Amino acid sequence: MAFTIAIDGPAAAGKGTISKAVAQHFGFAHLDTGLLYRAVGRRMLDGIPALDAARALMAQDLDADDLRTPDVAQAASKVAVMPQVRAELIDFQRAFARRAGGAVLDGRDIGTVICPEAEAKLFVTASAEVRAQRRFDELCAAGVKTDYDRVLADVRERDARDMGRADAPLRPAADAVRIDTSGLDIAAAVAQAITAVTLAQGKG
Repeated sequence: MAFTIAIDGPAAAGKGTISKAVAQHFGFAHLDTGLLYRAVGRRMLDGIPALDAARALMAQDLDADDLRTPDVAQAASKVAVMPQVRAELIDFQRAFARRAGGAVLDGRDIGTVICPEAEAKLFVTASAEVRAQRRFDELCAAGVKTDYDRVLADVRERDARDMGRADAPLRPAADAVRIDTSGLDIAAAVAQAITAVTLAQGKG
């Protein structure tokens, strides 16, 4: 039986970590839909038109080692505002969502556009300052030279672009359970998510 968990939220709020943990807990498949846009953005940086890259996207493209760099993140955000690109990637996401055995998808428009009928919807968020610190720490750990102020500016710029785009803007679904991770550790945030999904399963 198909059971879809939609997890949305801004960059570095913790939705990826929570999504992976939730998928593991329930034995569901997991898709980080942001990787679709990162993969297209990466190809665009190589000079390939975004729409062509979206049409040619293959599952193995999501395994590339360089999809987490700041440049690719910004390219992904720019790609994500292109309606034709989004349209090309919708079928891939919806097919994954309804696979047998259950699925967890995390992104920015899963509960509102991709899977509005998802059985469980979560919106994971945190303050811009907290998210910037997390991203800064990740980049430093990966050996990327940057500074906190630049990362904070990038986070705010991406938030503005994601929330302000005309097509599928970032916003919580009306029936999504909100989880603010600003003051939570990973274990506490995951516990809240698992509780919310368990309650949704009970309503099914």
